[in-house]
Amino acid sequence: MNRLNTVQKKSSEACPFRLSSLAVAIAFATSSVAFAQTSPAPVVTTTPAPAEAATDPNDQLQMEKVFVTGTSTARTKMKQSVSVSTISSDQIQNSKAASTVEILRAVPGLRAESTGGEGNANLGVRGLPMSDGGGRYVQLQEDGLPVLLIGDISFATADQFLRSGYWTDSIDVIRGGSSSTLSTNSPGAIVNFISKTGKEPGGAFGLTFGAGHSQQRGDFDYGAALGNGLYFHVGGFYRIGEGARNTNVNVENGGLVRASLTKDFGKDGYIRFQLKHLADKTPTYLPVPVRLNGTTIEPINGIDPRTAFFIGSNFPTDTVVDRNGNRVTTKPGDGLNVNVSSFGFEGQMNLGNDLTLTNRFRKSAISGRFVGVFPAGSQPTGGATNYSGATPVFSAHMFNTELDDMGNMFNDLRLQKVFNLDKNSRLTVTGGLFFGNQTVAETWYWNRYNVELTGNNPRLFNNAGAVTTSPVADATTTWGGCCFRSIDVTINALAPYLAATWDMGPLSLDASVRSDRQKATGSQRFGDTASGGNWNASRTSAVGYDTSASSYSVGGNYEFSRGLSAFARASSGASWKSPDRVIWDTDVSSGKTPYPVNRVNQFEAGVKTRNGPFSAFVTFFAAKTKEGAGYELTTQTIKNDSYSSNGLEAELGWRSGPFRIQGGATLTNAKLTSGENNGKTPRRQAKFIYQVSPSYSLGDFDFGGSLIGTTKSFAQNDNKAVLPAYAVINLFANYQVTKSLSVNFGVNNLLNKVGYTEAEGQGNLNGNSLYIARSINGRTANLGLKVGF
Repeated sequence: MNRLNTVQKKSSEACPFRLSSLAVAIAFATSSVAFAQTSPAPVVTTTPAPAEAATDPNDQLQMEKVFVTGTSTARTKMKQSVSVSTISSDQIQNSKAASTVEILRAVPGLRAESTGGEGNANLGVRGLPMSDGGGRYVQLQEDGLPVLLIGDISFATADQFLRSGYWTDSIDVIRGGSSSTLSTNSPGAIVNFISKTGKEPGGAFGLTFGAGHSQQRGDFDYGAALGNGLYFHVGGFYRIGEGARNTNVNVENGGLVRASLTKDFGKDGYIRFQLKHLADKTPTYLPVPVRLNGTTIEPINGIDPRTAFFIGSNFPTDTVVDRNGNRVTTKPGDGLNVNVSSFGFEGQMNLGNDLTLTNRFRKSAISGRFVGVFPAGSQPTGGATNYSGATPVFSAHMFNTELDDMGNMFNDLRLQKVFNLDKNSRLTVTGGLFFGNQTVAETWYWNRYNVELTGNNPRLFNNAGAVTTSPVADATTTWGGCCFRSIDVTINALAPYLAATWDMGPLSLDASVRSDRQKATGSQRFGDTASGGNWNASRTSAVGYDTSASSYSVGGNYEFSRGLSAFARASSGASWKSPDRVIWDTDVSSGKTPYPVNRVNQFEAGVKTRNGPFSAFVTFFAAKTKEGAGYELTTQTIKNDSYSSNGLEAELGWRSGPFRIQGGATLTNAKLTSGENNGKTPRRQAKFIYQVSPSYSLGDFDFGGSLIGTTKSFAQNDNKAVLPAYAVINLFANYQVTKSLSVNFGVNNLLNKVGYTEAEGQGNLNGNSLYIARSINGRTANLGLKVGF
């Protein structure tokens, strides 16, 4: 039976977050049967970092932290032969980031375009191309397992299903190196959000209120020991409001709860059970109409790109057709509507004779809806540009996409053996098997509207100039009927991998290989363009393909002293585009033509140093990327270019008494090496990006901020339109009123800067070329209270 007719329907009608979910999860935790995602523990056979070094307040870059993400052997950063960064829980709270991905702007080498809101972010690294949306070469993880198998699924990027808060212990980032071989679809980077486990007892409750905008949020976390090696942790949040932009309706509504229960067997290992439930609605921020003045993007009258939002009380409903052919009325204000329920466990066993077994498993049910207004196409029909008394309008497509099923299951099994060769050397061999499946099931139905050219609760008009709430055309005509579409594909992934590390005193050498194979089955359907509301049987096709690729990484690290080491590494990795971007080609979808594989070859070399209060991590990198063919919907083009990049990334930290400063910078020289744009700079790739975060402690008062900036870049590969340089200042201040009570204040984008992160041409408006661009939010401030216990 066709799976399209058997999978239970999941949409924006799914039940919203309820306080009962929170109560149930807390009850689970306290009755010793709770579950949540947690961090991968270091292998018990490796030597941990000295305890006093791990807590050294002068270690601003946490060089003595044991790092495991994307590596085969747990060891300190000084001993790892890869480029890594760690964002602590305090840094997360003080960043005053507007979304989870915005936190990552502090990581050198990583480009985090978080202007889409709480999801729909674009992620790039070290000049690897952002040829489509999402993060094709960057994998987001929770506690050592992927959030999604693929990073560039249209309308379902991994960050949509990920949140950070009090329950987050830290964020580990590995760039390049063994990220190619220790995970799938991650040759550029792995970003691992590591959760608290309750091993360190305590917790907090906090309330945050928008200052000058409607936004309220409550966060909590608590962990404690239950005795006999048992400990638990539970955390989450709930929020409601308009968000960072004035929307005239509550477009933020929902929250998360997650919990874990751990049984520690001491030297014999541990086992941990996990549970997560996320039900959250947040606004979708898409590009807005702008003006192209020569090569420079400029705002137009009525549209402030920092605050514009086209969905409000004048835009109450949007009627679509679901995967079963039923007409469904949806609420555009639901924006990014996500529902995630996951269960997992992880464990580690010391089998004796220096042999260790580690396994991580997670099963997730994921669904939701993506709704947003995308300015596109020509001016309204009839030649009218002035409605209801000289009111200008623009034509827009409603990106209304139901995420019917984005669920997945992942398991990573790892066996490690240590061979003590002599008193000065040892060999660590790791063999692993990653397997799982990822469903990509979406239904697109994009109606067309005439929208008033204002960013403050615009009205809708019909083609005669009258105010309406209805579309002027349905999805059968949008971009030639491309977007009346249903996809249902399940990808089964299997990847054995092998790694070996040889330690010889101050020198360590390591090598790893991985073989990825992915098999997919399913179907895709297009609607009948002659009459809306029907699926066209003649435009239905089966999907069935089998693809594979191998990856390797070889590196070494030499520790000259405890405070100085250097490393070098060469790697070759692979990634795959999401099927929704590729199966437009029926030869590929049927398996007649090989599924396109993206290849990344990299070299890197770096130096790490610690000298008293000063720490530095500097890395040179070079990469070559060859992309397989894929379709970009908004530009209606096939992209399969080659790229090269090289540059330097630096992360620095220094402390002097109560003063601390940490920062980083990335210098990148990137270019296209194929096609009509050969020799030009890849789109949205700046030459120089930087971030500096100073802070100062004055008794119970702690304050500081961050400066995050970028030089100019180009909107597209043709290098015709320029995204101007910009810099953003964020501030924070915390005051400890009592031992348990603190108040905090934060400002994001203090100087209210416009900062464009993407732009493209979309037809014409009022006789002029229509260009659209997406900017960072304008200035926002918040005030919070936090009680620790």
